[in-house]
Amino acid sequence: MQTRTLPDLGQFTEQARAWLAGMAPPRTAAAWGEGSDSVAVFENWTAEQERAHTDEIRAYEQAKFDAGWGALDWPADYGGRGLPMSYVLAFRRVEEEFAVPRRTEMFSVTQQLVAPTVAQWGTETQRERWVRAMLRTDLIACQLFSETEAGSDLAAVRTRAVRTEDGGWRLDGHKVWTSGARVADLGVAVCRTDPAAPKHAGLTVFLVPMDTPGVTVRPIRQMTGGSSFNEVYLDDVRLPDEYRLGPVGKGWPVALTVLAAERLDGAHLGLANADRAVALAGHLGRALTDLERDRVADLVTRSYVQRVAAMRVAAAVVAGKDPGPEASIGKLLATDTMARTSEVVRLLLGRDLGADSGRWGHFAWTEHVLGAPGYRIAGGTDEIQHNIVAERVLGLPKEPRL
Repeated sequence: MQTRTLPDLGQFTEQARAWLAGMAPPRTAAAWGEGSDSVAVFENWTAEQERAHTDEIRAYEQAKFDAGWGALDWPADYGGRGLPMSYVLAFRRVEEEFAVPRRTEMFSVTQQLVAPTVAQWGTETQRERWVRAMLRTDLIACQLFSETEAGSDLAAVRTRAVRTEDGGWRLDGHKVWTSGARVADLGVAVCRTDPAAPKHAGLTVFLVPMDTPGVTVRPIRQMTGGSSFNEVYLDDVRLPDEYRLGPVGKGWPVALTVLAAERLDGAHLGLANADRAVALAGHLGRALTDLERDRVADLVTRSYVQRVAAMRVAAAVVAGKDPGPEASIGKLLATDTMARTSEVVRLLLGRDLGADSGRWGHFAWTEHVLGAPGYRIAGGTDEIQHNIVAERVLGLPKEPRL
C-alpha cells in the first residue's frame, strides 16, 4: 500500500500567498470614515448590479480553480488536489489577507452545498456533467426549497412533479425566498411526486435549468428597500428524467444533504458587523455610559464565543468527523450576535439611526437593523435549530411530528 506524502503546510501557505499576491493587492484595514460604510445584511443590488458582481466573483473563482487552489479537498477527477480540510482552512486564512472579490451566498451554495450533493446522489453522467462545472462556477446553483405553505416544514412542499408519457416530468408550483435566482443557471427543486405517500416519502429532487420555459423569477421587495430574494413560479415546466437527482421518492435524504452543509456554512455569520459595531463605540466622539460599556463588552464576549464554536466545528471537519449539532449551535450563536449587534447600535446611535445626519457609519446601520431578523428564518429557523440541539445534544423527547 502506497502512502501519500502531503505537502508541507508552511510551504503550501507561502505558495498560496505568492499566487494570491499576483491576483489582488493586500487587504488593508481602512481608517474609520473611509470607504464604504455599508453593513447591509442583504445586498440591495439591482438585477444588473447582481449580475456584474456575480461575473466578477466568478472570474476570480475560475482563475483560482484553474491554478489548483479552488477545489483543494476534492479528488483529482473533479479538478481537485485531494488534500485534507486543514489545507482548505489554511488557504482561506491566507485569502483573507488579500482584496479578492467577496463571495456572495450563491457561490457557497453552489460549491459547498449543491456540488457535494450531486457528487453523493447523482449518476455518473450527472457527476461528470455538473460537479466540476459547479466547483469552477461555470454553473451557479440556487435552492428551490421553501414555499409559502411549507416554511420550516420542508417535507410539506406542494410543488408537484408528474411523470409524462415520454418518461420525463412536468413540474408545477411556487417557490419563495430564493436567493440568487436572477443569476443562477440551475435550481435544486424539492417536489412532491407521490401525494398519497407519507410526506417525507413522497418527495423527489430535480435540477431545474433556470432558463427552462415555464420558469418565472419575480424579485421580492424587502423592507430594506432592496430585492435580495425572489419567488420562482414553475408552470408546466417540462424536464427529461436526466434532471432528476436521486431516486424517485427519496428526495428527503437528498434535501437533508443540502441542509446539513448549509448549517456548516454560517459559523462566522454576523461577526464582521459585530466588530464594526464595537469600532463604532470608539468613534462616537463622546464617553460611553455605563450601560453602553456593558452592552459593548457583552457583544465582544459573545462574538468570541461564536468564534470558539466555529473553531470547534472546523476542528471536527478537519478531523474527518461529522460536526453534528455544533453546526446548529453555531447558527443560533450567529443570529444572536446579529440581534445583539442591532441592540448595541440602537443604544449607541439613538435617533441618528433613524434619520440620515450625513455622518459616516451612522444611518447605514438601518440596513443591518432591518435585515438581521431575516436570518432567524434563513438557513433553518431558530426554532428548528433549537429542536436539533434539544433532541440530539440534550436527549430531550422528540417533538411530535405529523
